[in-house]
Amino acid sequence: MFAGLDPSNGAGLGADLEAIRAGGGWALSVPTALTVQDTHDVARVVPVDPGYLLEAALRISADVPVAAVKVGLLSSLGTLEALLSFLDLHPGLPLVVDPVFKAGGGSELSGQALVAACRRRLLPRATITTPNRCELARLAAEYDDDASRAMALCTEGPAVLVTGTDPLPGETAGDTIEHVLHRAGSSPLRWQWPRLPGRYHGSGCTLASRLAVALAAGESLERACEIAQRFTWDALAASHALGRGQRLPERWPARRAP
Repeated sequence: MFAGLDPSNGAGLGADLEAIRAGGGWALSVPTALTVQDTHDVARVVPVDPGYLLEAALRISADVPVAAVKVGLLSSLGTLEALLSFLDLHPGLPLVVDPVFKAGGGSELSGQALVAACRRRLLPRATITTPNRCELARLAAEYDDDASRAMALCTEGPAVLVTGTDPLPGETAGDTIEHVLHRAGSSPLRWQWPRLPGRYHGSGCTLASRLAVALAAGESLERACEIAQRFTWDALAASHALGRGQRLPERWPARRAP
């Protein structure tokens, strides 16, 4: 797992470790950044030295077989280069990319140059990427709607699972949220889930990590998406209060597969 180190353990490496362990897997963490935050929003991102990141990844993978890779927050072009160097040594592995470009409160976590580089160099190598609607808009801003944006990314490589998020400006929240799996050459697959009240910190990390461990276990992409969504919904339904109106997914009681 390549992700940010979050002091609240609601997102980033803490969330990844919990979700993968609850899914029956073993996860090894490589920090890409340190985040300075409160429970409402990220205030600052401190990039990890790319040389350290690559050295840590290589030392870990020299001793432990790697079955899948999950990528979250990338804090600089240097960390992206280090990640790509690691992936070059492990071709063909399932790769889940959770494109963390904005904090839950709206703060920008990456510049346009890094977003463009991720789209051009990282996403085509992914098995699947898991943006919410706001992240999808950052990745494919030249298009006007979710479907066009997702299919543009699919044409360039990976499957795209667009996950539920707060309504966009001018929209009203309904009773359900929808997750849509887009794949080049296939009709979209759609899942609807009852909308849970409240704001959640770390739900995207939870879903992407559970998806990665399902792919590592040999599940099909469609089945892995179903498992990850059920696990995440259960974790959110059992969430606990963190402060400032935020809630954290409770990942441990939701170990069962759907």
